[in-house]
Amino acid sequence: MSLRPEGISLLWPTVPLYVMEGPVPGPTALIQAGIHGDEIAGVHALQELLEEGRRPAAGRLLVVPVMNPAAYRARTRTAPGGLDLNRCFPGDPDAEAPESRLAAAFMALVRDEAPALVATLHESKERYDPEVTPSFGQTLVYGVEPCPGLLASVVDGLNEAPGDAAERWETLYYPVATSSTEVIVDAMGCIGTCVETWMGFDEPRRIAMHKEVVQRLLDGIGVGLV
Repeated sequence: MSLRPEGISLLWPTVPLYVMEGPVPGPTALIQAGIHGDEIAGVHALQELLEEGRRPAAGRLLVVPVMNPAAYRARTRTAPGGLDLNRCFPGDPDAEAPESRLAAAFMALVRDEAPALVATLHESKERYDPEVTPSFGQTLVYGVEPCPGLLASVVDGLNEAPGDAAERWETLYYPVATSSTEVIVDAMGCIGTCVETWMGFDEPRRIAMHKEVVQRLLDGIGVGLV
């Protein structure tokens, strides 16, 4: 195991990785966004948290704001002519497709770091409706039963405040064997979730939602943000 030093390094030639150490020991969390280039609120949420100088209160926090820069620049789900990075895991370092090589690099990072939590920030064009499959907006998605207690606790906290009923969050069991988060959970036994905001809200609101969910997830595992 060779943990990355604190600071900014590159997971991939154009994929920055931010590594932060808390002042006291604790678990490790890994948060990433921009694996789909048209889901921008999570990217901006992580960039804002970094710009605000937020740091872990304990343990170790790794942040990848833009997992797929080419797709993000094009504002499309995949890079032009490329593969869906979220369906390329666990990857292959010798593959021709760059997405498969990047997925392999990310898996190597996960194995080195052994995070207690992996969260991927996504967005959905559809508000979650239990009668409509698939629909994801306003959910914390997990793929291995039972639902992690952390996710249920975060959703309960998000729903405590009165407000627009459309903002109500749910946990959603939706296994996709080839998704990055599920592959990581299967390999590492950690808590993993896809955070899905609904694109029906304006961008600033979605950014704020992602930031709040990240804060609550990190608080819940004892990493926190200060």
